[in-house]
Amino acid sequence: MATTLITGTNRGIGLEYVRQYAKDGWQVIACCRQPAKAENLNRLATQYPDHIRIYALDVADHQQIDQLSRSLANETIDLLINNAGVYPPSDDGGFGSIDYTGWTNTFQINTMAPLKMAEAFVNQISNSSLKTIATITSKMGSIADNQRGGSYIYRSSKAAVNIVAKSLAIDLRTRDIISVLLHPGWVKTDMGGPDALISTEQSVTGMRQVLRGITLADSGKFFAYDGQIIPW
Repeated sequence: MATTLITGTNRGIGLEYVRQYAKDGWQVIACCRQPAKAENLNRLATQYPDHIRIYALDVADHQQIDQLSRSLANETIDLLINNAGVYPPSDDGGFGSIDYTGWTNTFQINTMAPLKMAEAFVNQISNSSLKTIATITSKMGSIADNQRGGSYIYRSSKAAVNIVAKSLAIDLRTRDIISVLLHPGWVKTDMGGPDALISTEQSVTGMRQVLRGITLADSGKFFAYDGQIIPW
């Protein structure tokens, strides 16, 4: 039975990943900052008690990441989904009004955490069958696609994590580990807002379809939820 570890599972895309993988019989290691307050996640765990385990994890805290890895040292993790991310409200300020402290905090979560997760769990991933790391990014991190400017903090954090995932694809190839980037689309979540185009179910279903079809030859690629390749 395959196992996935997913970060940021208390709501939105992360929660939908948990639901779909548990429904399909996967073992799901669901991580979020405050499990006691994650009502929907706990409800899912009650519905699928044999498939969902919940762990407290703040991905900005590297000590917590290392501690979780040690506690899961004997696990095999087929699929690591780096889903946790933030879109800082301070990013609305635009040029001349940048919150530089907020920028640092955003980089800790959106950019540094996925690399730290890969470093901490590389052995568990390497010992699995699927050997896959999927990092949820955004088309807003595409330099070629940027036609509107602004959103300096979010755009730069996602462009940076794109290069992190690309380097992982190169550095971990000798261990047959796949590293891919996934753009979930404009999704109706707390981050995406009510005017977004697709539901979390549509987004996650699409991204899972992409993940089912990838091979080591696809490592380092940047996919949209519908399977299209996104330009860097």
